[in-house]
Amino acid sequence: MKKKQPAILIASALLVSLASCGPQQPVKTTIATEKPGPEFEGAISKPLVTDMYTADPSAHVFEGKIFIYPSHDIDAGTPENDNGDHFAMKDYHVFSMDKIGGKVTDHGVALDVSDIPWAGKQLWAPDAAYKNGTYYLYFPLKDKEGIFRIGVATSKKPQGPFKAQPEPIKGSFSIDPAVFTDTDGTSYMYFGGIWGGQLQQWENGKFNHQGSKTDKNKDDEPALAPKIAKMTDNMLEFAEAPKDVVILDENGQVIKGGDHDKRFFEAAWVHKYNGKYYFSYSTGDTHMICYAVGDNPYGPFTYQGVVLKPVVGWTNHHSIIEFDGKWYLFYHDTELSNGKTHLRNIKVTELKYDSEGKIIPIDPYANK
Repeated sequence: MKKKQPAILIASALLVSLASCGPQQPVKTTIATEKPGPEFEGAISKPLVTDMYTADPSAHVFEGKIFIYPSHDIDAGTPENDNGDHFAMKDYHVFSMDKIGGKVTDHGVALDVSDIPWAGKQLWAPDAAYKNGTYYLYFPLKDKEGIFRIGVATSKKPQGPFKAQPEPIKGSFSIDPAVFTDTDGTSYMYFGGIWGGQLQQWENGKFNHQGSKTDKNKDDEPALAPKIAKMTDNMLEFAEAPKDVVILDENGQVIKGGDHDKRFFEAAWVHKYNGKYYFSYSTGDTHMICYAVGDNPYGPFTYQGVVLKPVVGWTNHHSIIEFDGKWYLFYHDTELSNGKTHLRNIKVTELKYDSEGKIIPIDPYANK
């Protein structure tokens, strides 16, 4: 159940007139200045970016630096609902760091919704990849019919700016693209998210406009599965039809929809550690980042436990990278906005494994 959020004062900049013939300017939201509430006491890390709201951090090591590709939260004045209409983002900024704890550089707008030919609205959580001298920015966006598709934009620089392809990836749907490139050079996209991410409306292979807006009332059925598709060599298309990513419980049974502490909701991410494939994801309405382990990129993946305990805020979204011999978890909470669910801030903390390769669970407020 969603918690009632504390009221805060948020000032928004004026929008350029919608009647303007030129490109619309991104909405800017002034950062709240009041002291965060007691629920943020003991936070193990501080926001990486403090002059705008950022979320869903996708981190990668490119050119010897850490580049972060987050969502850019704004206050669009849209009422909150289970479809996530209040997450009304319009552009992406790219950030970089030479080291953990070092200066965070904002490289400016990398892609704006007005520059995407097929755009409807809502630029949600993106990801990035590199191959053959080109950087790729993958993004979920509702098309002009209100259906989430996944687009791709390219650049010769990791920070962009990026130029969007004229159409979304053929056969793509839902949200939260995450591209993993294996040690053999093969790249795969993982994607999907239920409720506002519309995955439950694709159960029969095509979009059902009258379909359920949530996954409720199917507790005894296998949980809706995230998707995987191998990418073509040029990284612009799927090389195959998307397949289900099967997540099993500790007894080898497919996790059921009613197991809200373990089932997939959104925010897929894959990394490799000691030859094993770690599939991590958000449980959504129970607010945890969990993970499962498999022997190949397609799975099946067997549930192992919690990566990150709940943060303050409705969503929980992450990425995991290795840098200078250590592993790091990038995530977000709502410290800057004092708990406003759609005005988030990205953070980072070290991630550690035990002697058996299990991830040691992280409490984001363990310093209380």
